[in-house]
Amino acid sequence: MRVNIIKRIVPILLFLLLSKAIIAQSNYVPTKENLAARQWFDEAKFGLFIHWGVYSVLGDGEWVMQQQNISIDEYEKLPTFFNPIQFNADEWVKMAKNAGMKYICITSRHHDGFSMFDSKATDYTIVKKTPYQKDVLKDLADACKREGIKLFFYYSLLDWHNDDYFPRGRTGTGIRGRNDGDWEKYIAFMKAQLTELLTNYGEIGGIWFDGDWDKKKADWHYDEIYQLIHDLQPQCLIGNNHHEAVKPGEDFQMFEKDLPGRSTQNFASDAEDIGELPKEVCETINGSWGFNLKDRKHKSDKELIHYLIKAAGFDCNLLLNVGPMPNGEIQPKHVQSLAKIGEWLNTNGETIYGTRQGVVSPTEEMVSTQKGKKMYLHLLENKNTWFIPEIKGGVESIRYYKSKNKVKHEVNSYGLLLEIPEKEQDSIDTIIEITLK
Repeated sequence: MRVNIIKRIVPILLFLLLSKAIIAQSNYVPTKENLAARQWFDEAKFGLFIHWGVYSVLGDGEWVMQQQNISIDEYEKLPTFFNPIQFNADEWVKMAKNAGMKYICITSRHHDGFSMFDSKATDYTIVKKTPYQKDVLKDLADACKREGIKLFFYYSLLDWHNDDYFPRGRTGTGIRGRNDGDWEKYIAFMKAQLTELLTNYGEIGGIWFDGDWDKKKADWHYDEIYQLIHDLQPQCLIGNNHHEAVKPGEDFQMFEKDLPGRSTQNFASDAEDIGELPKEVCETINGSWGFNLKDRKHKSDKELIHYLIKAAGFDCNLLLNVGPMPNGEIQPKHVQSLAKIGEWLNTNGETIYGTRQGVVSPTEEMVSTQKGKKMYLHLLENKNTWFIPEIKGGVESIRYYKSKNKVKHEVNSYGLLLEIPEKEQDSIDTIIEITLK
């Protein structure tokens, strides 16, 4: 009988404990400042991602510590070579602004555990361990404020350097010199650093977390961490690159190198768990996040513009990455590509900024964006005939966005048929402006 009672009581106790945990995480109610920030984010559409750290010295990407199994002692030599005397925050921010970007997200601390800001929680920082001895995040925050660009901070949850990141996760297992530590001390360390980031750099647009996937079963104390962030800056948006459905307390959903609903990167849940929060997809200009000397996979200007258009057509932002060189300069080819995107947005930005996904379902060939009754059909391939089954009536006018000429078309109970002569076709994106009744 005692065994039967225990069998009945244990599930009840587990249920109560789990219920308490759920309540602790689900009682977040966004403030009006946060809701306004979400709306701004929804309309911004385009941001700059910056992966920059002492790993750039080796020119082999931001995962070089793991990929080459560099020991703690060996890796700690890298900061002595990191002296980015060519870094100019104003130039970076103006480059982003000229590209049509509305916000910047920079790595404050990546998986190597090195902090790119002046932190009192650790000595392992750009100010204390490099000959540069300056806080690049402070310079960037000041430059963003001058140019009206919002600043987000990427923050790695995992750490290959800190002993208190223990027990270990599934990465960094071959790095020598890692010792046992105290997980609760690591949580306290992260809270201290996040407090610094949200206290010393003015108004922050958001915190971009990464690394949850390293220890899926760990207690990350998200309820405490998310509340800390929202208490310090209520408007600050929280996103977490965990490749799952959004968790309570998060303000936007992110997708890594995959448009929402796609699953090309083996992030299975990305194809399924699409929520109602604002969305963002991050992508690289070439094939690397951090500076990679041998990366020859630079995407064409057309590919990059198409990715921006598709992101808007999938109702999400594009966070496009650059990996600055160790001297503080952004690769010239990256700068040129961003300038080309900016030129395109100067002409066609109305069809991207402030829009939502249109009524026409996105495909590889075509996406739609919409503002109220005005829909923009983006034709990404050159064809003379297009059939749009979603539009079966209720059309007031159909014009070419560029020339303003009327489009030859037919609407019937089967859908909308468009005829696009070659003279009206654009090599990058033929935009059709449809005014709905």
